[in-house]
Amino acid sequence: MSEINKSPAFWRSFPIFEEFDKDSIASLATLASHRKWSPGTVIFQRGDEGNYMIALVSGRIKLSLITPQGRELLLRHIEAGALFGEVALLDDLPRSADATAITATEGYIISKKAFMEFITNRPAAAEAVMRYLCTLLRDTTDRLETIALYDLNSRVARFFLATLRQIHGTDLPESANLRLTLSQSDIAGILGASRPKVNRSILSLEECHAIKRNDGIITCYVERLKRIAEPEEE
Repeated sequence: MSEINKSPAFWRSFPIFEEFDKDSIASLATLASHRKWSPGTVIFQRGDEGNYMIALVSGRIKLSLITPQGRELLLRHIEAGALFGEVALLDDLPRSADATAITATEGYIISKKAFMEFITNRPAAAEAVMRYLCTLLRDTTDRLETIALYDLNSRVARFFLATLRQIHGTDLPESANLRLTLSQSDIAGILGASRPKVNRSILSLEECHAIKRNDGIITCYVERLKRIAEPEEE
């Protein structure tokens, strides 16, 4: 694990750090501390102080909200190779959601105090962080647009396309395979719909030959998904 911590490629794999120069990356690695969480561990709760961020090396963490009625609203899953907790660290406000380890999980934490001192002394790194935050805002706007303006079939198609872009970038192949780690209930929580409705939409995409499911693998036909994701107005 210590060798991962020293690897510039590891730290540059996180979008918030990818523009950092060689010296900044080397200094950043010295700020990180290794942590492990067992399945079911509540890492932090909504309202806690945002005094560190986490770079996830292995495992999976869910971010969720609990309603006053006791219902859980899943916001998203954090997979290995992702960084989270940075917003509360940077805006000096409390955590906005609960974070819970779903599986045995390992990662690195960087404390708020150390990171703020780091970017205060490195203006180029601070500018890179600001650009990253602007990207987060744009992504949030896209998610809200998807939920508010599109029917469920379009939302599911956009979800598959967005997941593909996380793997392949913006230049998508004609077709690609996905093995989702999310259940239909998880997808429903992300898209603001019920599980039965999401299931019907997935069946509809299959009937339109936009996807094909086989033994846990979803083959996505990109152009057909794009037509469903962006339907022409009548």
